[in-house]
Amino acid sequence: MIRRLLLAAAFVVSAFPALAVNPDEVLPDPALEARARALSAELRCMVCQNQSIDDSNAELARDLRLLVRERIASGDSDEAVIEYVVSRYGEFVLLKPRLKPETLLLWGAPAILFLGGAIAMALFVRRRSGKAVGEPLSAEERAELERIVGADAAGKNDARG
Repeated sequence: MIRRLLLAAAFVVSAFPALAVNPDEVLPDPALEARARALSAELRCMVCQNQSIDDSNAELARDLRLLVRERIASGDSDEAVIEYVVSRYGEFVLLKPRLKPETLLLWGAPAILFLGGAIAMALFVRRRSGKAVGEPLSAEERAELERIVGADAAGKNDARG
């Protein structure tokens, strides 16, 4: 029983992405390390692409983490570190793209799609509710309908009986 609990605990602990940062990468100053971790969480791993470099075990992510720590240790501000990494790897390295003319469509797409869907739904509902029901049935049509419905009901009663 204890072995199973220890094994389960090992699986849970091994799943933590924070363990991607190796002990040899950690800065001695806790304040600088906190800044490095915060910046690493904002940068995309170019190999994994859906993980931050803080979460990734890829070699390139490790290199980027070391680069971030090196720049912080040399006295760069957070903005300067981000600018340096972006100048080397492009805007794609940012997990949260900046708001600028090139990214307006990216930032505005959810609102545009929502408004488009709302307009389409409103037009659909309006068109459906505006349709005429049609002309009332003539006497012949009504008699035919009653004959069909009556024959169908009689057939069902015969099957039950």
